[in-house]
Amino acid sequence: MKGLLIRASESGEQLEMIYISAKGDVSQRVIKVLNVSSESLKAYCYTRNQFRTFKLENILSIVPLKHHRRGA
Repeated sequence: MKGLLIRASESGEQLEMIYISAKGDVSQRVIKVLNVSSESLKAYCYTRNQFRTFKLENILSIVPLKHHRRGA
């Protein structure tokens, strides 16, 4: 996971993440990783339109964002 986060921070690639908060609330978010440390990551959250810090241990799933193409 950490390799994906570092690559995304270097390339600017957006990621889709499922995250569980300290309160136990699960959310799905689209983020742009800005910085990765040993315990957390700083990112811009497109879902909340804010800069956020996320604990790595609370990330349930994270994958590159897939852009859906429309049409026949």
